[in-house]
Amino acid sequence: MKKHSFPFAMIALAVIGTVTAAGPAKFDGEFVDKKFLDGQGVFEFSIYQSGSALEIAFDAAYSDGHGATPDATGAGKVNGNTAQFTWKDSVGNTGTGSISLAGDDIIVSMKTVHVADPRCLAFYRENMKLKRMGKK
Repeated sequence: MKKHSFPFAMIALAVIGTVTAAGPAKFDGEFVDKKFLDGQGVFEFSIYQSGSALEIAFDAAYSDGHGATPDATGAGKVNGNTAQFTWKDSVGNTGTGSISLAGDDIIVSMKTVHVADPRCLAFYRENMKLKRMGKK
């Protein structure tokens, strides 16, 4: 009886193609919470992704204009459906964070590592759900 390896080869190629095509999750976009801090503020978060590398930027402000208005940049890396990043804001605070996908939106958690200006700390929290602004 003659054995054929053709079906096995086709299945193997299909599996390899699927794994290769999957790549890292897509985080690219602009995200916002316009009712941040129970409606007292706004938090905006931008993500630029190239492969598994991320560049992030965010800014936050109270709606009435009082207090600190930090903006920050950072870099990170995608690992499956989550990403880890580090950041530094405009007043010298630094920290770490994570991002997870929630449908079209994201969940961002941030921790401050070094505090230079404590007025900004209200903006850096756990489990912030940010809505995607428009579609890419």
